[in-house]
Amino acid sequence: MPIRWRILSIAALNSAVVVVLAAMIWNGAQVLRSAWDDVRQVRESDRILALLESETGRLQNLIHRYINQPNPELFAEILLLREAVMGTLTTRASTDPMLSGSVEELERVTERFLNGFGELRGVQATISKTYEDEVLTPARDMAGLYSIIEGATGHRDALIWPSLGKSREAFTAMLVAANAYYLSLATASAEEARRNTDTIEKSIPVMSELADNDLQRMALQRLNARTEALRQGLSKLSEQLASRTELLRNTIDDSQAEAIGAIDDLSAKMRQREQKAQETFDRTLASISRKVLSIAVIFLGIIVSAGVLIALSIRLPLYQIMAAMQAITSGDYDRRVQGTNASDEIGAMARAVEVFRENAIAKRATEDELRSSKEKAESALLELNTAQQNLIDAERLAALGGLVAGVAHEVNNPIGISLTVASSFARRAETFEAELKSDGQLRRSQLEEFVRTSRDAAQQLVANLHRAGELIQSFKQVAVDRSHAERRQFSLSQATDQIIASLRPVLKRAPIALSVDMPEGLVIDGYPGSYGQILTNLFLNAANHAFGDGRSGTISISARPRGHDDVEIIFADNGAGMTPDVQRQAFDPFFTTRRNEGGTGLGLHIAYNLVTQQFGGRMMLDSRLGQGATFRIIMPRAARGGSPDADLASNGTFQWPNRTMSST
Repeated sequence: MPIRWRILSIAALNSAVVVVLAAMIWNGAQVLRSAWDDVRQVRESDRILALLESETGRLQNLIHRYINQPNPELFAEILLLREAVMGTLTTRASTDPMLSGSVEELERVTERFLNGFGELRGVQATISKTYEDEVLTPARDMAGLYSIIEGATGHRDALIWPSLGKSREAFTAMLVAANAYYLSLATASAEEARRNTDTIEKSIPVMSELADNDLQRMALQRLNARTEALRQGLSKLSEQLASRTELLRNTIDDSQAEAIGAIDDLSAKMRQREQKAQETFDRTLASISRKVLSIAVIFLGIIVSAGVLIALSIRLPLYQIMAAMQAITSGDYDRRVQGTNASDEIGAMARAVEVFRENAIAKRATEDELRSSKEKAESALLELNTAQQNLIDAERLAALGGLVAGVAHEVNNPIGISLTVASSFARRAETFEAELKSDGQLRRSQLEEFVRTSRDAAQQLVANLHRAGELIQSFKQVAVDRSHAERRQFSLSQATDQIIASLRPVLKRAPIALSVDMPEGLVIDGYPGSYGQILTNLFLNAANHAFGDGRSGTISISARPRGHDDVEIIFADNGAGMTPDVQRQAFDPFFTTRRNEGGTGLGLHIAYNLVTQQFGGRMMLDSRLGQGATFRIIMPRAARGGSPDADLASNGTFQWPNRTMSST
């Protein structure tokens, strides 16, 4: 059987396991979903019952507060809470599938509870009217009658005055006790009010016997009548308050307790149903887990057995092929590959390895031939690298050789003039000596003429020898820097002046103006000889190419700080410029546009190599045909490259730089 069919059989077994497990899980999920829906619905019903219990309890507290201290705000809050309770019953509890069959009793009890509040309000209104009309009104009349009796008494020494004071004190105490009883329903306050009323009634006959005038007697008769009316009012008020208390206890508190009991019964049923749903959920989950585990174990055994058989049917032939390939890689080409007659993929692999073995045999013979050719090519490459290094060394020293000839020519002029002046001065000195030794007298004019000519000769000698000394010193410093290539700190301005001084002979060959803008204080920690090589190559490149046809022009060189760590040097000319193709290859080794005139094509390449590899800087070129060329050199204040000798590889060949910064 092909390997792909063996692998597909394993995949088919895995798919069957997935399908069976998915069916079992889906079936169990339906049962679990149903049980979970029951649990969620029971919890929702519990929240509704808890809300009803909270609302009815709060409503009961508000009713008690309203009965004790009636005010419009409490009444409005009671009405709003009543509507909320009825809304919860009609809109949520009646539509809840868990409560819909048991909510009728709860609605009946709640309706009775709410209707009892209406009856209680009626009783409260009657109590308020009785208290106002039959308690407070007689009390106000009695207070007025006490004032009349006191006014009819002429003086405080009257016989009626002690009884009147005692009766008046009992009246005040009775009024306070009546108010306390009305507000707090305290039994002690009611008893005290009745006791003080008895005291008032007993004091009236005594005061009638001690009355001094008819006005007092008439007021005492009316006081007796109003006291009797007050006694009846207090009795009636006590009966009505007892009726209100009974109504509050039987209608409000009992209904609320019955409602709480109904809610507790429903909550117990909900908890039982939730427990049942939870048991169903747990039982179903355990059943699914057992079935899934059993099927997984069975199919796992089947899959592992089939996998082992298929793996062995693949592994053994592959092991044989691997052994054959190891023999081939170790050079044992005589071992035949087994399994080439098989019709599956392994047979195809075995046949491919056999072809590989045959090719390896043929390749070994070819490699022997190539090895000899490679040795010849490496020998030729070594000779080529040696020739390239010789060309580079020659180019790097060519500029110094040209400087020697130019400086020699420059130094020859002041030294030749000095020699001429010295010879003339020697002849003039011999003539003056002969005149001085002659017998004739020496005239003052002759002496003055000799002094004048001596002074002129001395001035010319000093000037020309000073000029020659400057040229020699500049060339000496440049030559030392070029030859020794030591790293040191050098002033960019001084090094540039020395290099320009050594290049004056070259610049005099053509009408080229030179503009230098080098600020003082720019110090470089690097290789002054390499810097001189860079600047010399740029000058010679400009003289040979930018102004090679004898045209006049200007070369400008400037420098400026670039941040704290770099210096930017700009070398620009307004010469012939470069085409884009020439510009792209300007830094490539051995590229020149004047090969027929003896150019080597290494000048800019060496300059670029020194900037990038030795100084660790960057060099960029921007040129347009007919518009000159600009070289921008960004050089670190402290060179980050190695010495010039580090440019040579271990085998003595020059490492060509990767030109990444030249403009295109």
